[in-house]
Amino acid sequence: MSTAAATARPREVLADLLPASRLKDVALVLGGAALTGLAAQIAVPVPGSPVPVTGQTFAALLVGTALGASRGLTSLVLYALAGLAGVPWFAGGTSGASVSFGYILGMLLASTVVGALARRGADRSVPRMAGTMLLGEAIIYAVGVPYLAYAADLSASAAIAAGLTPFLIGDALKAALAMGVTPTAWKLIGKR
Repeated sequence: MSTAAATARPREVLADLLPASRLKDVALVLGGAALTGLAAQIAVPVPGSPVPVTGQTFAALLVGTALGASRGLTSLVLYALAGLAGVPWFAGGTSGASVSFGYILGMLLASTVVGALARRGADRSVPRMAGTMLLGEAIIYAVGVPYLAYAADLSASAAIAAGLTPFLIGDALKAALAMGVTPTAWKLIGKR
């Protein structure tokens, strides 16, 4: 067992290490939504796809693991509702529902699941974090690709070709980055 795992209580996520208060929770939720909105501005168009590569999925999964299921979900709900209401912080500065909105819905669920797993210690080691991130990515695609097929009137194979296949390598890189960030944060905290 690592020093960080021994130091932290089993049900903590990184955000729980800050002094408890309602103000802290509000700030974390707002910060999680803002981080996701900021990361969505990193948007690279993919030829042949209406869905760009963004930093959004990385942020949503990181928000879930760092804040836990409840605060992570609340952050992503705030992000989604504000974007639907006109805040231009979806991919590339857009707002409102689009053919890629299903990925945002998937992020709501994925953030909740990875947050719940983080409460069980899944964010404390690279191997467990790898599984957590892969599951989170799979959830995002499980919601996003069918939504894309429906919203863009694509066949299942066309939706997979446009909304899944081009993103696998990039998402593997984002997952690898997340696998390093959170366990490293726990190790640094354990050294304090």
